Order: sequence, then structure tokens, then C-alpha cells
Amino acid sequence: MAKKYEELTFTDDFMFCKILSNDLELCRDILQLLLDIPIREVRLSESQKAIEITSDGRGIRLDVYVEDENNTVFDLEMQTSVRDDLPKRSRYYQGMIDLDMIERGALFRQLRRSYVIFICLEDVFGAGLPIYTFENTCKQEPGIRLNDETLKVFINASAESTDIPADIRQFFDYLLTQKATDNLTARIAENVRQVRSNEKWRVEYMTLQMKYNEIREEGKAEGRNEGLAEGRNEGVILTLYKLVQDGLLSVEDAASRAGMAVEDFLKVGVNICSKSE
Repeated sequence: MAKKYEELTFTDDFMFCKILSNDLELCRDILQLLLDIPIREVRLSESQKAIEITSDGRGIRLDVYVEDENNTVFDLEMQTSVRDDLPKRSRYYQGMIDLDMIERGALFRQLRRSYVIFICLEDVFGAGLPIYTFENTCKQEPGIRLNDETLKVFINASAESTDIPADIRQFFDYLLTQKATDNLTARIAENVRQVRSNEKWRVEYMTLQMKYNEIREEGKAEGRNEGLAEGRNEGVILTLYKLVQDGLLSVEDAASRAGMAVEDFLKVGVNICSKSE
């Protein structure tokens, strides 16, 4: 069952996207905290940016997509559960971001430095590190970097290391407990309060939930009308795929509910949609 609007927290996709897309200073400060790099300002490219590759209609929806003053791009994704396909999803997202730049006319040498960042509440890799940063290096000589300017970062809010800097530890604790203990987390908490009191966004959230229920019922009906297991499965996948298109579910959650890998779910979803039109 979907959460009530007043129960939403910073780690819920709707709240996460609204806050970071509307408070860019906060978004910048969180990026600086997690990446340990100076950023003067960020500008919003798109909130929940949808990237479609027109050859087959597959696409992704990014949570928060921003650029800094150096035209570096940052995709921030909130991840509340551990999934074993997360590394490959980061690869897929990175590839789609690059393809989007190429689609808009960039030459290979003009591809910009980019970060795909998953803020996870649990440890994806099990090594206990608070932050995992991946950059392509030479297998035979690790000191040689590929310098393709792509980085994938996985945050582990559950890390228990004693040498985690205090400001990062307080941010992690807020993600896990929703209790503000410093200036940054107090700002997040105040944003949560403001979003919860925003009637326009409340209506938007409730409308999305109504669409979710309608699409779910349509999917059930379509499956029943087929009268076959295949038809029922297609009805479920079609429902989940439409929820991703409407921004109600992340693609990984939809694929998980369908019992499929993300890539397979997107491929099948496109095919079912084309048949239903």
C-alpha cells in the first residue's frame, strides 16, 4: 500500500525529487559532502529526467539530474533496498546518459564528466565502506586510468566505521532515522515539512496514486480477459511499465515486482506496449 502523503520522508522518491529539484543549494551541499569536490553552483537539467532512445523506445527516468558550473553532470538516485543488479543498472544509466548527449549532437570528445550516484540505505558490496567510488583503470597497471571521465558512486548509509567524518555520519543517521542533528540535516527536515504542507504537490501525489490504482486494475482486467497465464503476465508487466512511464515506480522496483532483470523488463515492456496500442 502506498504511503500517505504526510508519511513521506526524504528517502521516498517523490519527496527526494521534490526537495533536491527545488532546493539546488541543498543539492549542491549534499553533492559536495558525498563526493568531496568543490562545486560553486548546480543548475537543474531536469527533475526525473526521462531519456528515450528512439530506435527501440527504451528509456530510463532519472531521479535528480543536475549540472555544475563546469558542465559536469550528476545523476542522484535514492535506493532504499539492496538489489544485486544495481552495478549493472549503474552501467545502463551511465550509457543512457552518454547516448542522450550524443543524440543531442555532442562529439565523442565533447562527452562531459558525469557521476551516477546511488544513495543506498544498505551496503551494496558488503565491505563496510561508507562510500564506494568506481573509476575505470587498467587491469594490468591499476595506476593507469582510462580517463573517460565517468564515475559511479554508491553510498552506504549503514556503514559503521568509526573514522567516518562527523558531517557524513550525521547525514547517514538522518537517512536511517529521519532525526536532524546538524545544519544540513535540519535543512533537509525543514524541506520535508514544507513539501508535506504544499497542497499542490499533495494533489500531484494523490493523482499519481489514483493513476497507479487505475493502471493496476487495467492490467488485472487485461490479464483476466486473456484467460491464459501469458495474458496475465503481460497484463502485470504492462501495468508496471506504465507506472514507470508515469513516474510512480522506479524501473528497478518494477522489474523486481515482475521478477525480471531491468534490461529484460524494458525490452518486454516496450513490446507489450506496442501490441496494446
